[in-house]
Amino acid sequence: MGRGLRAVLALGLLFLRLAQANFAPYFFDNGVGSTNGNMALFSLPEDTPVGSHVYTLNGTDPEGDPVSYHISFDPSARSVFSVDPNFGNITLIEELDREREDEIEAIVSISDGLNLVAEKVTILVTDANDEAPRFIQEPYIVQVPEDTPAGSSIAKVRAVDRDTGSGGSVTYFLKNPHSTKFSVDRHSGVLRLQAGATLDYEKASAHFIAVVAKDGGGRLRGASVVLSATTTVTVNVEDVQDMAPVFVGTPYYGYVYQDTLPGSEVLTVVAMDGDRGKPNRVLYSLVNGSDGAFEINETSGAISITQSPAQLRRAVYELHVQVAEVSSAGTPAAQAMAPVTIRIVDLNNHPPTFYGESGPQNRFELSMYEHPPQGEILRGLKITVNDSDQGANAKFNLRLVGPGGIFRVVPQTVLNEAQVTIVVENSATIDFEKFKVLTFKLLAIEVNTPEKFSSTADIVIQLLDTNDNVPKFTSHYYIARIPENAPGGSNVLAVTAVDPDTGPWGEVKYSIYGSGADLFLIHPSSGIIYTQPWASLDAEDTARYNFYVKAEDMEGRYSLAEVFVTLLDVNDHYPQFGKRVQEKTMVLGTPVKIEATDQDAEEPNNLVDYSITHAEPANVFDIDTHTGEIRLKNSIRSLDALHNITPSGDHTWSLEVQAKDRGSPSFSTTALLKIDIIDTEMLSRNPMAAFLMQTKDNPMKAVGVLAGIMAIIVAITVLISTATFWRNKKSNKVLPVRRVLRKRPSPAPRTSGIKWLKFRRTKAADKFVLREDPPNENCNNNSLGSAPPPKVPAPPPPPSVAPSMGPAHWMVPTVSGSLAPQQPHPSPKPKALAKHKAAGRPVQSALVSELRQKFEKKNVHSEAYF
Repeated sequence: MGRGLRAVLALGLLFLRLAQANFAPYFFDNGVGSTNGNMALFSLPEDTPVGSHVYTLNGTDPEGDPVSYHISFDPSARSVFSVDPNFGNITLIEELDREREDEIEAIVSISDGLNLVAEKVTILVTDANDEAPRFIQEPYIVQVPEDTPAGSSIAKVRAVDRDTGSGGSVTYFLKNPHSTKFSVDRHSGVLRLQAGATLDYEKASAHFIAVVAKDGGGRLRGASVVLSATTTVTVNVEDVQDMAPVFVGTPYYGYVYQDTLPGSEVLTVVAMDGDRGKPNRVLYSLVNGSDGAFEINETSGAISITQSPAQLRRAVYELHVQVAEVSSAGTPAAQAMAPVTIRIVDLNNHPPTFYGESGPQNRFELSMYEHPPQGEILRGLKITVNDSDQGANAKFNLRLVGPGGIFRVVPQTVLNEAQVTIVVENSATIDFEKFKVLTFKLLAIEVNTPEKFSSTADIVIQLLDTNDNVPKFTSHYYIARIPENAPGGSNVLAVTAVDPDTGPWGEVKYSIYGSGADLFLIHPSSGIIYTQPWASLDAEDTARYNFYVKAEDMEGRYSLAEVFVTLLDVNDHYPQFGKRVQEKTMVLGTPVKIEATDQDAEEPNNLVDYSITHAEPANVFDIDTHTGEIRLKNSIRSLDALHNITPSGDHTWSLEVQAKDRGSPSFSTTALLKIDIIDTEMLSRNPMAAFLMQTKDNPMKAVGVLAGIMAIIVAITVLISTATFWRNKKSNKVLPVRRVLRKRPSPAPRTSGIKWLKFRRTKAADKFVLREDPPNENCNNNSLGSAPPPKVPAPPPPPSVAPSMGPAHWMVPTVSGSLAPQQPHPSPKPKALAKHKAAGRPVQSALVSELRQKFEKKNVHSEAYF
């Protein structure tokens, strides 16, 4: 019994546990391209901004319990994303870089609090064009012989772009293709010497080429971008042996003294290869003229004496030294030759001495133009310096004493004798406008002697002027003021321009031009500007003029200045009233205004003051001095008060008004003003009179109002005619007369919203009645005895939009009578009606006769309608 109970209890517990089982939550798998689910096959561009919401984890729990989301990464990897545990929103928190990490592994999990489900996902990082091309194997330095043929390949550059697709493709081009001798292949990066181009080491030993590598472009942060990089290729031009050797320091002079020992060095010649890049070794030799008395060291160029001076038979030896290049292969190449003069002198201790072309000289003069080229030699100075001593006693230094930095002397150390050369060092300082004459001392002083013998020579350089300056005005602009009544030929102002150059180059010629220069002339030499002889200036027409003045030297170098001329207004105009006699209407209590204009250009000449010069009686009106408003005195408030002052009872007063300007001298003008005075009560009783009064002084206003009224009447007439025309056109025939007698049902009456537009409406047919005309006494009517002609149809009713402003007296004639609108008011008295009929009878009878004849001719056609 107990065992059975325990079995039942165990089975119940088992069923209870099964009832309480909790299933694990799971993610939704929405596939490729979805932005929510379990991040399976999810990809993200590498330029996605940090902080962006990039994905939403989405899952559910079978029991419907709330779930939470989590994301984790390998401890050795970066935590790139964060997740909102409640909503599953995944946010980018680290910057992506496909080139460094093209995929990201993460573990996403979903939990219902009891069960946790985790999945390992891989997020692909897609490419964006965020990498610029990068040159490899920098720097690019190549050596190119100067005789390289055109079109030859000289170098190759290479750049890589770590992006993929078009953003990873690289093309090449030169940054300055038009200023270089080279070209680059856009795909391979091969650098070539352009066709027709040559290299020359002596002109340019190096070239620097800017090469740009550009990718194919791509998207970056939503925009299309193209990235590039630049590198510099240095092309060093290698010298090629194409120049002959050159001697340095020519001409050469040497001296042999009586105590000179055989084997002593007399002088040394120096030569070098003209190709400075890779110069060849040079060898020296004596060609002729030595007679065995001298020899030369083939490598150093030192010339030595081989005999005792006592054995020498000539006082002067003219030697010819030859220098020859030795190629790298050891074979002789280019050659050159230079003369060497050697003098045999006695042993004496003499100071250095300067020589000119005619012998010893201690003053040398030269004329030269200012600003010579930098490095130019003063070839007009033929100076030789000589020390007749021997050996070390004949060694001395040369230097210039005077303004520093302008010239330098070559050579600076001399042994025995040398040709002195003076070279320009600072061209800008050699300015004729600063120095007319440059004076220096050329000093030669011995170096190794205890006596330090020295000598000097004066160097005097006379500078010659060149046209190196532009005429300059003393001011960039000039301002002048002249009265407008200045006569023709009056001086306005004088401009001055200075050209520091001398002679004809310093002469300045003036001219003027510009749109405002028509009334002015300028003296070409003095710069005085004056008005044209025929010029008539008027400040009221043009108050200001401006034009340009030009200062030009004989070679066309010029400068400009602007001239502003202001005309000073002169009081040369009288104030002018519109009419000499004016009529004004004054409403009691309202002023009238009189106005005069002064054509002068400036104040106070054009300011006008008003006054009443004469009025009888004099105590009726006041006038505003500045505005010209005329009003009754404050004591006069009614026409009765005005009549008390003027017992004659006139309503029109005449005043003499003066307009006077404020110029000096002052001008004035008078006008007679007639004023009609009316009371405001009269205007209120008669609106038309009020309107005419208001427009009396401005008739154009009245004309405008009348023109507007006529335009409205014409427009209404056109509308009525157009409506009638289209109605008749639709019927296309003349209707029988009998239809005129039929009354149409009257439309519902309409009332306008405006009171003055209201009018009475009657039936359309009632507006017309047919009546017979009496016999025409003045016309011969032959149709009285014949049958009556057919009646014409009634005209259409008048337009409903036109208000009835009173009894209208218009009629439409017919063959036998006329149609007239029926009066909406009671019928007039018989006498008035008879008078009205008699007045309209002659015209109506003539029309009836004419229409009757026409209808009789068409009687046959009219029968079809009966």
